Amino acid sequence: MKEILAKRLKQCRTEKGLTQRETAIYCDMTEKTYQNYELMTREPKLEILLRIADFFDVSIDYLIGRTDKKQVNK
Repeated sequence: MKEILAKRLKQCRTEKGLTQRETAIYCDMTEKTYQNYELMTREPKLEILLRIADFFDVSIDYLIGRTDKKQVNK
């Protein structure tokens, strides 16, 4: 899961044209914390994962690799 999560976090961030620092600020965390998620050295807690998914407007299932659909049918 770590590898998929890291890959998709970076993909979502670059699609929005954001730096790790900007993403961290918008998601209310330190830049180092966010970097750790992309580098696979740490996994976010559920609360943080929800915040990141909301920010990128994708589902948690997409971020962790359970689906390739970015959004759940609303």
